[in-house]
Amino acid sequence: MGLSAEYYLSAEYYLEQLAAESARLREVAELGLAAPVPSCPGWTVETVVRHVAQVYLHKIEVLRLGALPDPWPPAGIDDRDPFELYDESLPALLAALRQAGTTQQTWTFNPRDSTSGFWYRRMALETVVHRVDAEQAHDVVTPIAAELALDGIDEVLFPSLGGPWWDESWTKHPMDATVRITAEGRSWTVRADATSVTVLQGAEGDADAEIFGDPGAVYLWLFGRTTDDAVGFSGSDDVIREFRGRLTEATQ
Repeated sequence: MGLSAEYYLSAEYYLEQLAAESARLREVAELGLAAPVPSCPGWTVETVVRHVAQVYLHKIEVLRLGALPDPWPPAGIDDRDPFELYDESLPALLAALRQAGTTQQTWTFNPRDSTSGFWYRRMALETVVHRVDAEQAHDVVTPIAAELALDGIDEVLFPSLGGPWWDESWTKHPMDATVRITAEGRSWTVRADATSVTVLQGAEGDADAEIFGDPGAVYLWLFGRTTDDAVGFSGSDDVIREFRGRLTEATQ
């Protein structure tokens, strides 16, 4: 199975990471479902487990239908045991991805890719972020593989941040600036104004602010899962603050 040039990692790698990260999330959840998740106020580990299970089931339906399921979620799903729901959803998702392959046409939120390959990547990255949520709740955080974190940085910048979503009536952070993100020899240059965000690979041109550090730390910072002291900054504090707000809008 191959993926288009849109993606840096292989389909098999995404499946391997999805299986490994989901197993770790399940393992940590066994430490206690009631533990609060520090980066998601109001969430507990049970919320994380239920959320991930429902995301998996939703994507199975997206792959089956080639479109968003409506209505969603299914009646009674919130009454299910969280571990039972999770243990049912994961193997079903892995089977659905393998059955679809990477070239099946389906609904996605990436304007450049409407293939099932999008969901290989998205589900691996969805899982690693929520694995960290569960780990933070129990203070047992483990590293993210550098190559997966770099790929996650790329994805959160586009399509999550850099897609065609913005207009002045939507954003509360109408910044007008260029931000550079750098991790392990890779850079992205992000140009944002009130109505658009453009993401370019590389470090060409001047930037008003820069965010840099270990790939895992940068990725988690972009997703609001770690504090400012986990990464490095240079340039305008105001630009970084507005960029943080813009990211929050795009990833909630």
